[in-house]
Amino acid sequence: MSTAETVDIAVLDDDLDFRNYIDDFLKAEGGYGVRTFAHPDELFAEAEQRVPDIVLLDMKMGEYRGDKVLEHLISRWPTLCVIVVTGYPSLEDMRATFKLKVFDYLSKPFSLAQLRQTLKNAVDTFGLGRTPHDRLRERLGHRIKMLRVERDWPLKDLAATTKLSVSQISSIERGTNLPSMESLLAICAAFDKKPSEILGSIDF
Repeated sequence: MSTAETVDIAVLDDDLDFRNYIDDFLKAEGGYGVRTFAHPDELFAEAEQRVPDIVLLDMKMGEYRGDKVLEHLISRWPTLCVIVVTGYPSLEDMRATFKLKVFDYLSKPFSLAQLRQTLKNAVDTFGLGRTPHDRLRERLGHRIKMLRVERDWPLKDLAATTKLSVSQISSIERGTNLPSMESLLAICAAFDKKPSEILGSIDF
């Protein structure tokens, strides 16, 4: 059985006590790797070496404007999951940050239950903490399903074309099983695609 990977969380906040508090909490929760930063440039430099799965971003950091940091993060890493944290929430701020594609918004003081649930939602939504094998299975299955739907084929039509069973194709599309090399070649032939085309289109 595959073992889930650690979800890498970066915390950017100028409050040392808050950084330590979040660091202690996440390490105690288990399943999270934590890196904390007081300065945006430190986060940017570290992210260039290893992009975090989730960034907890403080929007009020003295001379550093959180919205500018957010713009840089989203511009450089468009698929990054950013959760905004602030002690000065306002409806206008929320609207502005959500327009920049943040995942969620936590206003201080928040409960550990709120943080726990928000992180769980992010992990589920972004498919974090899964092994590369799990992600490949799910994304390849989803891509094959989309190709079938685009052609208006029911499962039985793809099964007939590939000479695979309906249950085989169904389990592949659901991400339960990876196709064998022979099955993948048959599926690619059914859609007039090269394996490299399908694998190259799943952002893996």
